[in-house]
Amino acid sequence: MKTQNEHCRKKTYEKVTLELKLFVVDQIQNGQISTNFASKKYDIPRTTIGYWIKKYSTLVQQNTGMSKLDEIKN
Repeated sequence: MKTQNEHCRKKTYEKVTLELKLFVVDQIQNGQISTNFASKKYDIPRTTIGYWIKKYSTLVQQNTGMSKLDEIKN
């Protein structure tokens, strides 16, 4: 049983650079590694990696989306 001075604390994580985030997402999307393996290898929660993948795919869609002029031409 925990004493009054012992509090349950969440595990703390270091900040991850944008380059590492993009590298991990790219490896997962290319099928080189799984989300579970990346989570263990880089000590990053699976939910965080899932968030990066969702955010990255939205960003890619915005950058590769058709402009209004292209949509009209097609």
